Amino acid sequence: MPSSPGGLEVPLWRSIAVFRFASLAYVGLLVLRDAHRYAHPLAAGGVLLAMLAWTGATAAGYARPAGRRWPLLLADLGVVLAIMLATPWVVGHAALAAGVPTLTVAWLAGPVLTWAVSGGRRRGGIAALALGGVDLATRERISQSSLTGVILLLLAGVVVGHVARLAVTAEQRLQRAVELEAASRERERLARDIHDSVLQVLALVQRRGAHLDGEAGELARLAGEQETALRALIGGADTAPAEEGADRDLRDLLDRYASATVEVAAPATPVPLPARLADELAAAVGAALDNVARHAGGRAWVLIEDEGETVTVSVRDEGPGIPEGRLAEAAAQGRLGVAQSIRGRVADLGGEVRIVSAPGAGTEIELSVPRSGR
Repeated sequence: MPSSPGGLEVPLWRSIAVFRFASLAYVGLLVLRDAHRYAHPLAAGGVLLAMLAWTGATAAGYARPAGRRWPLLLADLGVVLAIMLATPWVVGHAALAAGVPTLTVAWLAGPVLTWAVSGGRRRGGIAALALGGVDLATRERISQSSLTGVILLLLAGVVVGHVARLAVTAEQRLQRAVELEAASRERERLARDIHDSVLQVLALVQRRGAHLDGEAGELARLAGEQETALRALIGGADTAPAEEGADRDLRDLLDRYASATVEVAAPATPVPLPARLADELAAAVGAALDNVARHAGGRAWVLIEDEGETVTVSVRDEGPGIPEGRLAEAAAQGRLGVAQSIRGRVADLGGEVRIVSAPGAGTEIELSVPRSGR
C-alpha cells in the first residue's frame, strides 16, 4: 500500500513520532531507577543516547513522504533489533531474571507502527512478530506478561495497519468525490452556455427552414437532428462516471444516440454491464450508426435485448443494403470501420457480430456479448 504524500496519513506519522519520544522518556525514567542494578550502567547511558538520536532521525525521516520507504524502514527495524540484542549484556542476565525491564520496553513498538502505516496489516504483523520473537529470545524466562506484551505488539501492528489502509482509501474516495463535483460543475456550466447559444441557433435554423425546399430544407432538417442529439447529450451530462469495477446501465449509454432519425428501444428495467464492457459495446453501436448515417441515410432503430447470460444490441436501417462482398472489398482497401470499430471491439469482449443485409432491403447488425465479458 503506497504512502500518499499528504492528507489523512500525515496525522498518523506525527502520532508515531510523538509516541516514540514519549516511550523514550519512559525508558529514561526506568534507566534512572534501575541503573544501579545493571551489569554495565555506563553502557546503558550510551544506549539511551543512541536511542534518542535515532528517535530524532526517524522523526525527521518519516516526516517526508520520500523517506517512508524500505531503506529507512529496514534501518529502523535493524536499529531496534540491535538494541534489543544488546540488552542482556547491558542489563545483565541476573537483573533480567530478577524482573528488571529490558532497555527498549514500549519503545520497541515504534518500527511496528511505522511498518503498519506504510504497508498495512500484513507488514505491521511481520514487524511485530520479528521484534516480539527477539524480545522473548533475550529474556532469561518467558512469563505470562512477556507473552502478553508480544500479543499486544502484534495486535497494535494489525490494528494500526488496518486503520492506515482505511485512511488511504478514504482519502482516495474523497479526492475522487472532489474531482467528480468539479467535473459536474464544469459540465453544468458548458450545458448552460450551449443552451444559451448553440441550441437556440440550431432551433432557429430548423424553424426558419422547415418549410423550404432543396438544400435549405435539408440544412434545416440536419440542424433539427443536431439540436435533438445535442439536447440528449446535455441531458445525460450529469451522469457521474462509474467507479472502477462498478456496473453501468447500457440503456443510459445508448440513449445518447437517440435523435430525430435514430430510435432506441430498451427494456423497462436496467441492463447492468461491467463498465468497460458497456463502454466498448456502446462505442461499437456508435460506429454502426455512423455507418448508417454515412452510407444508408434515413432512419435507424436500435434494440437492446437482455437475455440473462448475454446482451444483444441490434442496429437496423432502411437503406439500400450492403452488396455481397462489399465488406471484404472495403477491408482490402484499408477502410476498416466495420472490421475494427464493430467486429474488433465485440470480438475483444468475447462476443460476435452478425450482419444481415440484402440490396434494397436495409441492413441489420446484431451485436451479442456475454455479460461477464472476456
